[in-house]
Amino acid sequence: MKDFSFYLQEFLRNVTLIRITPFDIIDIAIVSFVIYKIIVWIKDTRAYQLIKGIAVLIVITQVSKWLSLNVINWLLTNTLSYGVLALLIVFQPELRRALEEIGRSKIWGKFLWLGPDEEMAIKWQNSVEEIIKAVMYLSKNKIGALIVVEGQTKIGDIINTGIIIDSEISSQLLINIFIPNTPLHDGAVIIRDGKIKAAACFLPLSENRYISKELGTRHRAALGISENSDATAIVVSEETGIISVAYNGGLTRNLGPEALRKILLRPLKQEKEKNGLSIFKWRR
Repeated sequence: MKDFSFYLQEFLRNVTLIRITPFDIIDIAIVSFVIYKIIVWIKDTRAYQLIKGIAVLIVITQVSKWLSLNVINWLLTNTLSYGVLALLIVFQPELRRALEEIGRSKIWGKFLWLGPDEEMAIKWQNSVEEIIKAVMYLSKNKIGALIVVEGQTKIGDIINTGIIIDSEISSQLLINIFIPNTPLHDGAVIIRDGKIKAAACFLPLSENRYISKELGTRHRAALGISENSDATAIVVSEETGIISVAYNGGLTRNLGPEALRKILLRPLKQEKEKNGLSIFKWRR
């Protein structure tokens, strides 16, 4: 019987035969980065629970093979064979969002080392204060409202469903738009590039069956646009005056001015932390 030293010598001999080039290192680094991004993306979606379920099925399939449970093994093997097609159908929105994430990747911008545009950053901070002022007034007076701040995924198809305004952001204008029985109050306001781009826009409703029954059409519309883009949707309930924010398919409720400010300024903060990059400079 061969001892451990023999296997160790064979292993070391094989290792010395391996020639690792710089391209191999780049190849491994790229694959590792892609796998990491896929794991991070899946963890933030409903696909995470499904992936865990699939992993359990794979383990059970292997165990059934070892125990010669032929019928169970056949059923599970065929189920997993068609599972890929089922995943493409069920998780079509998530896959689309992943491709959009790749499309708006800032990797090339990091190599270009674009500096922050302080003027645009200050302008957005002032705009955020105007939005908060309007939202708090609408909340206090229980006036329903739906404000969507466009992210890097363009939602021009949504903008085209409404009335183009293309105005600077002011609390007075936002309040006036949502006053009941006015021509533009029914629908969403879209904010793009630090301006009120359009009003009375129609949003896609979320098809999530697990949404609370107490949430109305505005909340479903806010979740719908957040599921289909990286936009941030602010909702003011007409019945309770509660302020909610929808982002990335999730809904956060009972927000105050400080929490709302942090959410609206979050993209700016994240960009400043990434080598001084600014989303506002990119949008010119």
